[in-house]
Amino acid sequence: MAVKIVRPDRVADEGSLRGLRGEVDILGHLSHPSIVRAFGAVLDGPRPHVVLEFLDGPRLSTLIRRRGLAPEQLLPLGIGMCSALHYMAVRGVLHLDLKPRNIVMAGPPRLIDLSVARRVDQVPGITSPIGTDAYMAPEQCVPERFSEIGPPADVWGLGISLYEALAGRHPFAEARRRGVRHPQLEGAPAPLAARRRVPLLLADAVMSCMAPDPAARPAAAELARTLGPLVDAPPRRWLGTFRPGGRRSR
Repeated sequence: MAVKIVRPDRVADEGSLRGLRGEVDILGHLSHPSIVRAFGAVLDGPRPHVVLEFLDGPRLSTLIRRRGLAPEQLLPLGIGMCSALHYMAVRGVLHLDLKPRNIVMAGPPRLIDLSVARRVDQVPGITSPIGTDAYMAPEQCVPERFSEIGPPADVWGLGISLYEALAGRHPFAEARRRGVRHPQLEGAPAPLAARRRVPLLLADAVMSCMAPDPAARPAAAELARTLGPLVDAPPRRWLGTFRPGGRRSR
């Protein structure tokens, strides 16, 4: 098991305690093989903490830095995360911080860190950016500009995570290098299809997750239905083209 503890210098901070209480509350209502489990918590006293499932595996962010993923690894990951997001959406829960660092490549991969997760009925109270800048959907960046934040925001985070795993770079890498805080509000992500080693069907599926309009993104279940046949019968040329680190096979 693993223990997530509020730092000693944050024990008196109401925001930190509120975040821990919210995470514990939400995890207590979730049970899914692709979402980390909680086994108990202490929410007051000198060491507020939650006891979590120990996950034996690297974070997706670590694998991206090392070598990236081959499609035979990425496709099951995508489907597993779709299953988790569909499960959460049905239960009215939004993760709101889906990124490679919050995916542990255990068996199966697990979605972790629900510290900013919200129930759908809490969304109207969100009036400022929520999540991690580089992975926020546009509606998370400026909630007042959009009608609502909903499950499509988590699909956006999954899309960026899969893009990075395939391309080895963030879809808005150029704008981020220029210091733009929220490039997702100003332009389209760099197309995956331009990278010759990414099959068009997979590229289209990933890019669809990053449509600026939340209504234009696929639901998690729809995305899983798109990815599923690619797992069952990957074209032979995929397996000869993709290798960790983006090298071609001979």
